Amino acid sequence: MKHALPVTREADFAAWYQSVIAEADLAEESGVRGCMVIRPWGYGIWERMQRLLNDRIKATGHENCYFPLFIPLSYFEKEAEHVEGFAKEMAVVTHHRLIGDGKGGLTPDPAARLEEPLVVRPTSETVIGTAFSRWIQSWRDLPVLINQWANVVRWEMRTRMFLRTAEFLWQEGHTAHASAEEALEETLRMLEVYREFAETCLALHTIAGEKPENERFPGAVETWSIEAMMQDGKALQAGTSHFLGTNFASAQNIRFQNASGELELANTTSWGVSTRMIGAVIMTHGDDDGLRVPPAIAPWQVVIVPMLRDQPEDQAIVDYCRDLQKQLAAQSALGEPVRALLDLKPAKAATKRWGWVKKGAPIVIEVGGRDVAGGNVSVIQRTDLYQDGGKLKSAVMPRGELVETVGALLRTIQDDLLARSTEALRAGITPVDDWSAVESHFAESRRNPGWVDVRWSKPTGAALDQVVERLKALKLTIRNAPQGQGAIEGDCIFTGAPAVERVLIGRAY
Repeated sequence: MKHALPVTREADFAAWYQSVIAEADLAEESGVRGCMVIRPWGYGIWERMQRLLNDRIKATGHENCYFPLFIPLSYFEKEAEHVEGFAKEMAVVTHHRLIGDGKGGLTPDPAARLEEPLVVRPTSETVIGTAFSRWIQSWRDLPVLINQWANVVRWEMRTRMFLRTAEFLWQEGHTAHASAEEALEETLRMLEVYREFAETCLALHTIAGEKPENERFPGAVETWSIEAMMQDGKALQAGTSHFLGTNFASAQNIRFQNASGELELANTTSWGVSTRMIGAVIMTHGDDDGLRVPPAIAPWQVVIVPMLRDQPEDQAIVDYCRDLQKQLAAQSALGEPVRALLDLKPAKAATKRWGWVKKGAPIVIEVGGRDVAGGNVSVIQRTDLYQDGGKLKSAVMPRGELVETVGALLRTIQDDLLARSTEALRAGITPVDDWSAVESHFAESRRNPGWVDVRWSKPTGAALDQVVERLKALKLTIRNAPQGQGAIEGDCIFTGAPAVERVLIGRAY
């Protein structure tokens, strides 16, 4: 059966991913290696994510603010472990003016060298911590709960659109608390916000858990993540939440006078998700005809395509479609008014239809002269695209029936995508009991091995380093130790010591 994309997932998953991005008009190259232009459909998906997540962040008591893009290098030098973790990825500004080079080009003006280099924001712990040291004086000032939506720059050597780019968009939350208990509670609260958001809005089933010591955010005491499984079995870290303890507070002098009049260090947290989540949506829900966007984050949930033929009856078709658009927009789906678009671009109806299929619009409605005469519409559901035999499935129904049921249909599509994601993740995890089973499971000849679930003794230091090297030889990493584990019996498959938890291991993006 012929599909809308030039390459299938089975033939070449990496090429398929790039094809979806191009054919769905999500993003394109910018002229700067590792940076992308996010096109309106791709940015519209991000705007939906941003709005839905922002509502959840504010509902937990956080306020939005904004901090500068440029951070003095000296701020990073105060936190040695943090600097070491990001040093190879930092972009640095050293001059503030260009001059002509005498050959028709431009060069930095030697007289305009900055007194102190400025780092282009890779993350904001250092600059926000410096602000916290000014804002927080007393226990009455705590907790401080802030969030910012921003761009960050990390000079990645190997880039892939949405998944790993030199510049990306994200939100980063930063909080300060009077006690470690409060800060850890905040860390886990925001982890749950991410897990619920991914499931409810992105139809993305994830596993929430703690990262191992070697995978912690630089300077963190604990790092927690939500991990998603892509259709090729690889893991994608979809969001992280970090308990920073007093590490950053000590470096940045974030102290407060407690109720007894004594000075204490604050405990801080940070947490964030990024445009990488769009990559997760592509690789979880996409098929060989393009993207499938969950209705909750679709910029347009219903797209109406009039079938015009440069005939006198065209105006009647357009009027019929305009009325349909108004009726649909008056309905509710997933707690909001239905987002319906009438596509009047001057192109053939079939071209527009397949364009919206590739973009992943949840419902595409075609209306021709025969539909108008019968008071009907032809409905294409993106998650149920073909009949038996491979023919496009287009269901004719009365217009009034569609209007009455559109909310339920969009809910069904959302739930169906989540059910598929949940089933795929659960089916992709295999418990194994020894290291040889891990080696066998991830043998080169095996296609899409998914993840393995193993016993773990939580080694540290040299013992952990040895484990990491063994995993690295197979291009594997520990994703996380899932929350809510019961008692663990047996020994760690790496160290032979009694296991304290189980961890998930797999290849990752």
